Amino acid sequence: MRKYIVLLFGLFLIESCADFLDTEPITSKVNTNFYQSPQDVNQALIGIYSVLNPGTSHMHSFFISELLSDDRFAGGGGVDAAIHAISEFKNFSNDMYLYPWQQNYRGIFRANMLLESIEQVTSWESETQKNRYIGEAHFMRAYYFFDLARLFGTVPLVLETTPQNLPKATPEELFGQIAADLLIAIEKMPDTPYSSNDIGRATKWAAQGMLARVFLYYTGVYGRTEIQLPENGALTKTEVINNVDYCIANSGHELVDDFRNLWPYSYASNYDYAVENNLTWIGEEGGNKENMFSIRFGSFGGNSRNTIVLFFGVRMQNTNPFGYGWGAGPINPQLWNSWEDSDLRKKASICDVTNEDIGYVSSSDQYHESYLWQKKYMPVNIFVDGKLQNMYTYLYGTPANNMDCNAQEIVLLRFADVYLMGAELGSAKAQEYLDIVRKRVNLPSVPATIDNIKNERRFELAFEGVRFYDLMRWGELESAFNRVKNIPLENEGKPVEYSIIYRPETKGFLPIPESQIQLSDGILEQNEGW
Repeated sequence: MRKYIVLLFGLFLIESCADFLDTEPITSKVNTNFYQSPQDVNQALIGIYSVLNPGTSHMHSFFISELLSDDRFAGGGGVDAAIHAISEFKNFSNDMYLYPWQQNYRGIFRANMLLESIEQVTSWESETQKNRYIGEAHFMRAYYFFDLARLFGTVPLVLETTPQNLPKATPEELFGQIAADLLIAIEKMPDTPYSSNDIGRATKWAAQGMLARVFLYYTGVYGRTEIQLPENGALTKTEVINNVDYCIANSGHELVDDFRNLWPYSYASNYDYAVENNLTWIGEEGGNKENMFSIRFGSFGGNSRNTIVLFFGVRMQNTNPFGYGWGAGPINPQLWNSWEDSDLRKKASICDVTNEDIGYVSSSDQYHESYLWQKKYMPVNIFVDGKLQNMYTYLYGTPANNMDCNAQEIVLLRFADVYLMGAELGSAKAQEYLDIVRKRVNLPSVPATIDNIKNERRFELAFEGVRFYDLMRWGELESAFNRVKNIPLENEGKPVEYSIIYRPETKGFLPIPESQIQLSDGILEQNEGW
């Protein structure tokens, strides 16, 4: 049975837009009466997870990170100035990135509330149950702080629900807390192999994978060799490698046999590419052991829909099999041209609509038209009773209108990424890990050098929200965007040469919302370059 995350936690949370960091005033009933049972704590956790869902907004960190990547352009139409501003490192409005700022701090506040209140509960089924819930809350707090850190650089480190007006933490303070939270999550959560009951929730294994991602990012961006922890000691590379090795050996996660079966288009029996390659979608339920942590969506549209997929869909049309969308994120042809045809992930990840007969017609108001579209996060149509219909409407009964029908999960951590991070960290099994990922797509072994691992990450994880941050931590943002120059494209059917001008003074970080700076009375300072 498909599981759904409850999207509203408004049962006892009262929203406020007036307070610094948008912390949410809580009634005395919550503090003293709500956390009475494990079921109450589980409901609170669902509220923490629900913040991952973008609702009706497209300004989610996953969407933003993809448009920032050198492998994609803004796309959309001429009226989509905010989308163009993301891709071109411009500020469309003073509060352009208020949504991800608010959402992440909303999640942090809820995690803080749970951790402050959990000792009120005395009726635990077991100590294991209590520890798991504590571990999940620490994981989610770490995740939201890490999301803020990648988007905005250093941010206020809010660790309690009492209203505070804090300056930015130092990178050492911020990442020390993120690492500490993940280490607590790893310690507290059960050491049991993958279970379909964990889908959509944090696990020990997801925490170990995220620890590697945090370590690689921090040490790369800030030029450190370890992460200093808040109390004492440090997180070393050796400890991170040990966690990755342990995760790979004991988690029960594994790669799906065919890379292409990870993506919903493989379900479409009306798609020639899927039929010719005998593809069978692995689905989003218990059979997919590769996905480790993801955003889940419901079947009732509205705030439960996947708005990101809607934005990435082909502009204003339904094709066979890709469905109606708003045309964001056309693919940079430089990626296509640099990708070897022998790598099946090339055609598995990108649809060249000039060669794939899907009935595609370029929209007259499409910007940055390259005739290359990613396949991983797209609305998918199938034939039902001779008519094209969104596959999620058929499978799960989502609303039949184009706005609300998409329910594809967004995968935030995949097991293939853990293999590649293990290789990059220098595990003793680095060569084995790289070979496993390449063997899955019928590619020969290559030495586990940093350059080969970088290439493998680009092709394996294309369009999965990691490319921009990989370039940032490798110190390659400026050089990558210096290559994105004079690209032949079409705007509204007219040929243009398009370049993206990266602004190195920003160091890749986004502007802090101006309203938050004003609310802080100048305690919070704007990022460089903005």
